[in-house]
Amino acid sequence: MAKQTVDTTWTNKKTKAFGSDRANRIARNSVTSMGVSAAARDISTMRTYTDTYGVTISKTGDVTNQRQSGRCWMFSSFNVLRQEAIKKLDVETFEFSQAYGMFYDKLEKANAALEYIIQTADQPVDSRVVQTLLSEGISDGGYYSFAMSLVEKYGLVPKDAMPETACSKNSTQMDERIDRLFRKSADELRAAFAKGKSIDDLRKLKQKQLANFHQILSVCLGEPPLTFDFECKVGKDAQVDKTKLSPVEPKKASDNEDKKDDKKDGEKGEEGAQILRDFDITPLQFAKRYCGIDPRGYVQLISVPSKKYPYGKVYHPTFIDSVLGGIQTRFLNVEPEVLEAATIASLKDGNPVCMACDVMQEFPRHNGDFNYVLSTDTMDYSGLFGIDFDMNRTAMIENYETSLTHAMTFQGVELDKNGKAKQWRIENSWGKDAGKDGYLIMSADWFRLYGGEADVRRQYVPKELLKVWDEGKDVQIDFWENLGYSLGGRARK
Repeated sequence: MAKQTVDTTWTNKKTKAFGSDRANRIARNSVTSMGVSAAARDISTMRTYTDTYGVTISKTGDVTNQRQSGRCWMFSSFNVLRQEAIKKLDVETFEFSQAYGMFYDKLEKANAALEYIIQTADQPVDSRVVQTLLSEGISDGGYYSFAMSLVEKYGLVPKDAMPETACSKNSTQMDERIDRLFRKSADELRAAFAKGKSIDDLRKLKQKQLANFHQILSVCLGEPPLTFDFECKVGKDAQVDKTKLSPVEPKKASDNEDKKDDKKDGEKGEEGAQILRDFDITPLQFAKRYCGIDPRGYVQLISVPSKKYPYGKVYHPTFIDSVLGGIQTRFLNVEPEVLEAATIASLKDGNPVCMACDVMQEFPRHNGDFNYVLSTDTMDYSGLFGIDFDMNRTAMIENYETSLTHAMTFQGVELDKNGKAKQWRIENSWGKDAGKDGYLIMSADWFRLYGGEADVRRQYVPKELLKVWDEGKDVQIDFWENLGYSLGGRARK
């Protein structure tokens, strides 16, 4: 059947008619001068969103900044974990080292990716699996399970023990070297397989190759500490080993009395402050003593409406796990009401929740004002263009229109009279100057349409669903399927 071409007569007619319509002229002038997003904003609805929440985490810590790296999943996960450190140390803020996590994440991803190359060595290089593995390389992206596997195997360190470097702040140049090395190593492994080398021989070769990845990471990020001295000023209610505490001196009661009137609102006083000194501690010991969360004590809930991928089942994307032998990347698909109820219950107990969404959908990030509101009624693209862009979530997932591209942290929620979510308080990891002091306001309907993941503690999941999670009867899916893509594929950043 012959393909239909564009009729130039029709095109010319449409072009001539365009400017005769008043709405077209206004839209054209607006968009060509200020861009689509700024022209589409609905100021009347935007100003109705206020930063007020009936349920909120009282101490959230300073806003973090992933800079020009794809570590959103690590930052959001660590922002959840640091809540425990803030409580245990009785401090206003705390931050774990994301550079430390990045070092071992990249090393483990290199090992896993090369194992997948060995596993698929009998397939053509342009097969879908091999082509995807090679083209995506060792990306920065990841999931909550990636972070928990790293904590379980390598522990945590405070940011001061392994601070950010030029390559962790902007990972592009480091990633270019790592990806080149990965593809070179993959070529060597596939060539060795073609010559009849055994799996044991390939793995010996892979182990030699891993030394090169360790070399790059050490040059770019510095060597991760094997032990370190943890010294920190903590509050009087710190839940730590008392033998490791010493008071801040000199301590004068009269001085404290004189300074009471001078203390600003919200400022934490020095009364009862102590110095915690824990010498020669390992990262695993540090994670256990000052975080204490079970890395396996969570369930990755998603809400993906689909006939092909029904609710009440656990899905595992193939070739995605980064720490082999660690925590598998599994997702329990549930109704949105279940996911939201578990998240609300967690926030009411004072526990923040890692979440994921398609953040750039209807997001006025670069607008001059109200650039922190994520809602379905604030960006009028249909009105601007005179075209209906509406799609429901099922259609978007089936047609690869939406994907959970970015992870952040639930820190609060405003409820309606029925106890359901109206809007969410979202802690981002783009620094305090992004959004509203580093936070976003997210309407409940926006999250239902463009969100759909919350990584919650086991106690907030209904028992019947927890049983499904624990059975381990996972449905295996390819990462290029509708569901795999909607979860962020292999590139959540």
